[in-house]
Amino acid sequence: MILAKCPLRISLVGGSTDTVSFLKKFNRGAVISFTSNLYTYVSIHQNNINRYIVNCSTREETKTIEEIKNDIVRECLKKFVVRPCTVSFNTNILSSGSGLASSSSFIISMIKAICIFQNRKMSNKNICDLSFEIERIINPLAGYQDVYGCAVGNFKRIDFYLNNQQAYKFLDLSFVLDKYKMYLVNTGVTRSSTKILRTLDVDKSYYLLSVVDKMEQAIANKDSKKFFQIFNQGWEIKKTTSSEIMNSENLSKLEQYLVDSKMISGIKLCGAGGGGYFFIFVDKKQNSQFKKYFEKGYPANPLIQVDIDSAGVVGTKI
Repeated sequence: MILAKCPLRISLVGGSTDTVSFLKKFNRGAVISFTSNLYTYVSIHQNNINRYIVNCSTREETKTIEEIKNDIVRECLKKFVVRPCTVSFNTNILSSGSGLASSSSFIISMIKAICIFQNRKMSNKNICDLSFEIERIINPLAGYQDVYGCAVGNFKRIDFYLNNQQAYKFLDLSFVLDKYKMYLVNTGVTRSSTKILRTLDVDKSYYLLSVVDKMEQAIANKDSKKFFQIFNQGWEIKKTTSSEIMNSENLSKLEQYLVDSKMISGIKLCGAGGGGYFFIFVDKKQNSQFKKYFEKGYPANPLIQVDIDSAGVVGTKI
């Protein structure tokens, strides 16, 4: 059996500047993000029954690749012309509509698993390039930050250019993480990113490029006060880029409840917006107090502590 896993990415600032439409107008985009300790898992093994079996949200059994309804499995198997096998998907978080790039992560895990299954060698860069090609088949509005942010581990700045070139700069956030915990807050609202991506105002998104530069400088200076000012400023700018990002009474109420606690130093909604998870920073000294406060107001909404993954996509034969 082949098993591959890829982390889910969490973006701090710069989202929306990685879209193809933005790059066509402004020539470059940039994000600061990190790979989390939450993963997608893909396993592949030969089944000797001359059929393709897919175990995901629903089970499929087909004679041909073309009959497979799961978009990710079908498109990945087509690229490699894989012989009949059994493919299983798993994750340790509610991934559908999460804003954590789960579809990109699954594609990357799938390609990594296929490479091992077929004894092929592909660099992470090549895996990202192919993943983005497949992602665009499934979702033509997909941006670059998801695949190029998931496969390469750690906390980093990524610059994107029109010629499909990326530049990575790894950053040290330890001065923040020594004093703050990072959490994902399940909003209980699911959404499709496509609707929101269609409504993005690229001109308003342009200001996020300067926010990325300012955050990188705050990190270099180890200035936590400035870091959180910029982080929250980026979220406020992001909300102006589409009326769909916070177009939900439940989202607005949850955001206000979190802000009213006065125990959160930074907050934003992950991904394109519209639902999924809020990402927050909580002072370690107030952590127990905050957890009690949150559980009192939203006992049914999971609070998930996250850390930084440094490995990126990995795979093995077992």
